[in-house]
Amino acid sequence: MLNWLNDWANGVDWFAFVSIPIFTGVVGWLINWSGLWMLFSPVEFWGVRVIGLREIAGVLPRKLQEVPGWMDGGFGWQGIVPARAAKMGSIAVDKVIAKLGTPAEFYAQLEPDEIASHIVEVFRPDLPQLVDDVMRREHPRLWRDLPTGIRQAVIDRVEAQLPSVVKTITDEIGVHINQLLDPKIMVIDHFRKNPDLVVKVFKDVGQRELNLMVAFGFIFGFLLGVPVALIDQTWHIWWLLPILGVIVGWTTNLLGMWLIFDPPEERRILGIKVQGLFLRRQDECAEVYARIIADDVITLERIGDFLMDGPRGDRTKQMIGTAMKPAIDKAAGPLRGAVNVAMGSRRYNNIKDSFALEAVGRTITPFRDPEFSRQQSDKIRTLIARRTKELPPRDFVEMMRSAIKEDEWMLYAHGAIMGLAGGFLHLAIFTWGVIPGFPPS
Repeated sequence: MLNWLNDWANGVDWFAFVSIPIFTGVVGWLINWSGLWMLFSPVEFWGVRVIGLREIAGVLPRKLQEVPGWMDGGFGWQGIVPARAAKMGSIAVDKVIAKLGTPAEFYAQLEPDEIASHIVEVFRPDLPQLVDDVMRREHPRLWRDLPTGIRQAVIDRVEAQLPSVVKTITDEIGVHINQLLDPKIMVIDHFRKNPDLVVKVFKDVGQRELNLMVAFGFIFGFLLGVPVALIDQTWHIWWLLPILGVIVGWTTNLLGMWLIFDPPEERRILGIKVQGLFLRRQDECAEVYARIIADDVITLERIGDFLMDGPRGDRTKQMIGTAMKPAIDKAAGPLRGAVNVAMGSRRYNNIKDSFALEAVGRTITPFRDPEFSRQQSDKIRTLIARRTKELPPRDFVEMMRSAIKEDEWMLYAHGAIMGLAGGFLHLAIFTWGVIPGFPPS
């Protein structure tokens, strides 16, 4: 045995032996660093359009069709995360946001009575002009002939109805919010239009773990390089190093992802706590995630835009208009019948319809008040943070990983290619004499 060890030691190029773990450590660091770049950059597709690539990509294996840009005929690259922005939005709703609360719960958290009060506060100064504009347009002669005191009385009566009318509107929105508001469409559409926001979610929530992943790339690469050095200096077969480099590169990325996300639940191995680094900070990460969602995704301003301009906006406008029409009847009070006769039912109804139509847009305007929206976002943030902290670890990790899990093979393949290149580079330096004076390994 000792003779074999002596013979083995005499045949070892110790400089090359020691250099291999250092070399694989540096390559491991580069693999994880460049892998993170591939994950997040560039935000928009960068490359060139190649004629015929779209048709060729259509017959390639499904995995290759997932390479960003290929299915659109583009040869280049887009970060995996921004390229999958819409997919992450869908998964965020299905796996996480749907478990955080229904649209009704979100709406209740916003305190509709406060919204109603704010609408009245914002709407009230514009109301006299609104009534005046509608009456001048629909019945200018009658409105002009009325004494100033009576015109003011009509405006005062409409204004007096405003709080109850607005309260009816906010209550109606609350009753029908599950039909009017679709968080999945809202989130997917926002993520698709703002892929940089998806990158922000990943980086702000998991930046510490991502930095550790890069640092551990060197450690994993170095440790894996020790058996590679033993194998290389035992058999002295030139092609072993590139092949082992492929294994090292693939494994380095695999271990990096494992380090962050696995295992989801805490385990004890020989008394040592083992759990994905990301999961150890669930409460802290939940606060960051909740802040981003509340400030940028599910905001009062965006809820208002969706209610008015989304796929069910017509229904919202109709509902607000229906609630507004009785304000004119109530303003007319006991004179309503006489006014109806004097004007004619058609013109009277036109006034109600016109007032309701004009009021629709103004009713929802306070939703777009940035300061009020910011105040209400604190309530959404509190709800999302609380529910996210309560998620089981496995569901919590899906929030970040599910959108990219099917594309992780690209990172592993990238690691394997870099490992292969690293193996050939080491051969070039220590076997092919690029650095003179060193004997072949």
